[in-house]
Amino acid sequence: MSVLHVKDLHVGFRQDGQLHPAVRGVSFEVGKGETVAIVGESGSGKSVTALSTVSLLPDSAQISGSITYDGREMIGASTSALRDVRGNDISFIFQEPMTSLNPLHTIEKQLTESIELHQGLKGDAVRARILELLNKVGIRDAETRLAHYPHQLSGGQRQRVMIAMALANGPELLIADEPTTALDVTIQAQILDLLAELKDSEGMSLLFITHDLGIVRKIADRVCVMKDGVIVEEGLTAALFANPRHDYTRTLINAEAQGRPDPVPEDAPEIAHTKDLRIWFPIQRGLLRRTVGHVKAVNAASFAVRAGETVGIVGESGSGKTTLALAVMRLISSDGPVVFLGENIQGRRSRQLQPLRRDMQIVFQDPYGSLSPRMTAEEIIAEGLSVHGLEPGRDRREMVAEIMEEVGLNPTTMDRYPHEFSGGQRQRIAIARAMILRPKLLVLDEPTSALDMTVQVQIVDLLRELQKKHGLAYLFISHDLRVVRALSHKVLVMRAGDVVESGPADQIFDDPQTDYTRALMAAAFDIEAVEGVSD
Repeated sequence: MSVLHVKDLHVGFRQDGQLHPAVRGVSFEVGKGETVAIVGESGSGKSVTALSTVSLLPDSAQISGSITYDGREMIGASTSALRDVRGNDISFIFQEPMTSLNPLHTIEKQLTESIELHQGLKGDAVRARILELLNKVGIRDAETRLAHYPHQLSGGQRQRVMIAMALANGPELLIADEPTTALDVTIQAQILDLLAELKDSEGMSLLFITHDLGIVRKIADRVCVMKDGVIVEEGLTAALFANPRHDYTRTLINAEAQGRPDPVPEDAPEIAHTKDLRIWFPIQRGLLRRTVGHVKAVNAASFAVRAGETVGIVGESGSGKTTLALAVMRLISSDGPVVFLGENIQGRRSRQLQPLRRDMQIVFQDPYGSLSPRMTAEEIIAEGLSVHGLEPGRDRREMVAEIMEEVGLNPTTMDRYPHEFSGGQRQRIAIARAMILRPKLLVLDEPTSALDMTVQVQIVDLLRELQKKHGLAYLFISHDLRVVRALSHKVLVMRAGDVVESGPADQIFDDPQTDYTRALMAAAFDIEAVEGVSD
């Protein structure tokens, strides 16, 4: 029996007097108690299809076909009919809980609004229902969390609150749109387990939107593979993975960073090292701003990185990974030696550090947020040249064209703006901006986490090529352990500011010594259930 039936769905968006198709002739069903996954890369039409189910698309959307929920037609339904279904019968969980939750309202207030609107409960009955929901989704000490705002919760806790809101009115169908993409591997595993448990205990159907086939293999009964607004393949999960028929499906299944980095030459010089580096942020209170304590972001971190070597830094959000890298680049204060190119740069002023800045560069996680939308690709890539000076006798556009070719971009596109490039192309622009200065050390802060799986593989291959060609030293920060293994020679495992384990990558991955590292490996490689680690 079908809970949701989509037939010949077409969706387009009107812009500049033209209709731009996003979904073309999509048909599928979600049975009662069934989990159906829609997979595909960014722009394939996954989220547009999901939002179409209860008409959550903008006014510029033009939609045709048929979408029936429990036998009722949703396309063209009245506002009141849609309101009855939204949040009651069909609920959504979105990708980024920080943008889905109101930052100005407490957790209690946000859950109260949903329950009062749809169930008509008041006072103590609402509070009792909220506590029941928070306990159900695994929020510890639920009563103490009611007065918290979203920023006071971890990423995993915020996503659990979103799930609680979605479950508040006992929906028959739960639509989860990339609900784990922004989460660490252990938290991701917990959220997937929670959704599976809730689906069984509540008797719900689940429509799961993702670009990660590893997740699909774990959670879905059936899979629909989308490309360019069309479902190119559909089938039972086990059968589809065992015998994919479409070339695109095979590409997605094989899209995983593989292999190992080239060995580091024995005579490779050391680029940077730290010894017992400590980063504590003071907690100041009172009129005189007295220090009453410290946030211990990093405790006694030590490592060294040589030319042509990658040190992977892994751990959950808040473990101190990025803080450690920023301290090495002297972008934040720290205690302990930071030796770069043979000189201790700890305590140097900004003016003294400027000559070294050319040799240490950084690539950030978000290729959308780290590029100015008002600058062309040429201006973005050449920005560092304005600070550090052009090479004598070289033309700026010539240098930009050269580095664009090196990172796999067409130089004829240098006058375009960031919104005219794909996510993978934007990340290549960010890499080109760093590489045009020919640095010795490159900090890569989650450079692949916002990208589709096939694009991730391309960026990993590019980073390997650049390292081999230029002898680059990388500090590679990530929670994606598959990518870390493909790139790293050595690994530091961090938790709550402490380096709990470090050593050669093969040793860390094949024979982890701590429970925490074993839990990370279990979550990333589906070795066994993740126990003893919480968000």
